This record gives sequence, C-alpha cells and structure tokens, in this order.
Amino acid sequence: MNISIITIGKLKEKYLKAGIDEYLKRLSSYAKIEITELADEKAPEELSPAEMEQVKQKEGEKILSKISQDTYVIALAIDGKMKSSEELADSLDKLATYGKSKIAFVIGGSLGLSNDVLNRADEKLSFSKMTFPHQLMRLILLEQVYRAFRINRNEPYHK
Repeated sequence: MNISIITIGKLKEKYLKAGIDEYLKRLSSYAKIEITELADEKAPEELSPAEMEQVKQKEGEKILSKISQDTYVIALAIDGKMKSSEELADSLDKLATYGKSKIAFVIGGSLGLSNDVLNRADEKLSFSKMTFPHQLMRLILLEQVYRAFRINRNEPYHK
C-alpha cells in the first residue's frame, strides 16, 4: 500500500520530528509512506473572512496538484466521521482489498481545508471535536495508521 500524507506547513519542532521518524521507521515494513509538506500561505494575523477563504483556496490548489486521479483521498476535518482505531483498521483493510492501493491523507493548515479539497475527498475523517495543531496531527495520524496495520495483522500493540 502507498500512503501519502499531504500537509500544509513545515515541521520545525524536534520532538515531533523524532516521533514522526519513529513511526515512519515502524511503518516501513507495512507500507510505503511519503510525507509531502507544502508551504503555507503567508498572511497577517488578522484576516477577514474573504481573506481566510483566499488563503485556504491557494493552499487547496497546492494540495490538489499533488493528488492523482486514482488516489483515494481522506481529508482530516473536524466535521468528518469519527472512527475507533479498529474501524480505521477495517477501512484501510477494505481499501487494500478492493484495489485502492494509493491513499492520501490530507492535513490542512491553521485555517483548515478549502471546499475544493473537501469536495475532492472520498471521505472526511475526524480524530476529535477538539482542534489540534496541524503539526501534531501528523504524529497522531502516523501512530493510528501504524496501529491499524498491527490490528489488521493481529500483532500485539499496547491498548
């Protein structure tokens, strides 16, 4: 399975990089994982609603340019469907079974995802009703994908 994580913004925090590197190493025996970091749009602190939409639109265009037609897209969105770890594992297993070997998880910038990206998504996934920093979401996502592979192979992993 080929899994890409397309995300807005550069990761700067060393502690997050260390965690992400650890899960990328663990996942290497299960899937090919690629992380694509796209530059966030520079914008002032105070934005009007129209300016926010412009920023999301520009970031969305960058995201969409990295997604091929045959990729199954899962957008991380607060209003997406919440799943248990077992349900995520089952979803990934079914995608692989039915020939969807290219999956892209999309993590938006601090303003979220554009409507174009959300419309392109095959599904929207929420990890919580809470808001998390998009940099931290990479680590959480990778841990859950790793957990999903362990579940699907009936391999032990802490609960």
